[in-house]
Amino acid sequence: MLVASVAVIGCGTMGAGIAQVCARAKLPVLVTEMDEDALVGGMERIRAFLDQGVTRGKVAAEERDAVLAGIVGTTRLEDLADCDLVIEAVSEDMDLKVSLFRRLDEVCKASCVFASNTSSLNITSLARETSRPGSFIGLHFFNPAPLMPLVEVVRTKIAKEKTVSEGIDFIRRLGKEPIVCDDQPGFIVNRLITPFLNEAMRALDGGLASPADIDKAIRLGLGHPMGPFELLDMVGLDTSRAVARSLHEQTRDPQFASPPLLDRMLQDGALGRKTGRGFFDYSPKRESND
Repeated sequence: MLVASVAVIGCGTMGAGIAQVCARAKLPVLVTEMDEDALVGGMERIRAFLDQGVTRGKVAAEERDAVLAGIVGTTRLEDLADCDLVIEAVSEDMDLKVSLFRRLDEVCKASCVFASNTSSLNITSLARETSRPGSFIGLHFFNPAPLMPLVEVVRTKIAKEKTVSEGIDFIRRLGKEPIVCDDQPGFIVNRLITPFLNEAMRALDGGLASPADIDKAIRLGLGHPMGPFELLDMVGLDTSRAVARSLHEQTRDPQFASPPLLDRMLQDGALGRKTGRGFFDYSPKRESND
């Protein structure tokens, strides 16, 4: 099946980015949110990202306008009835996702393929909550979706090979690089990066070095594009803890256990860039002095 129309559920950081990527590939996109305020905020998020690209000379004004014109917002799941592919990008909450897919199962046409952008939850469990488990895959984009080239295509044991192949073709159509992995905790990237990030936080909490020096060691010593604390701040400390907790619950492996420092920072409201502070300060006053 050639995907002719896409719906993205959720217009937060990831959903907005995925919608933008799909529209840039000249696919008509429906993006949904729970209410009008959230929808307006999500659409503004897309426009702001594109405007920034225009300002930096990375995106032509005509391309920005075409992408925005290709995205339609709605708060009604019923509007998704004729979509060929639905990509869920809501919060990492299993109950929320299950409830959503049950409703989508009733609304969407039988040939519609379902995909979840979850970074850590079990795709098979979500698929079994629908009447189309063979037409259900994971499509795990990375933040920021318009810039990051990789997408993990997560294959369950009950997915049809045709569905997996269509997922791979779709990701390539977006200009992204697909990699296929089985439905195991954390897939590839989060399974490998979570213990690394957790150990960086434990080292910081133990007084090994400052966040800036640990980041510099990883950038210059290992050749990573950014250090663990810059990465944690960009992803969001709340998101990182949700991933770690999900992996720990699924595996009971202590390397995935959320470090106490992460819990303390969340209690203090320090979530990273999204709140203006995390392991580093992103307040306007601070950035103006840098």
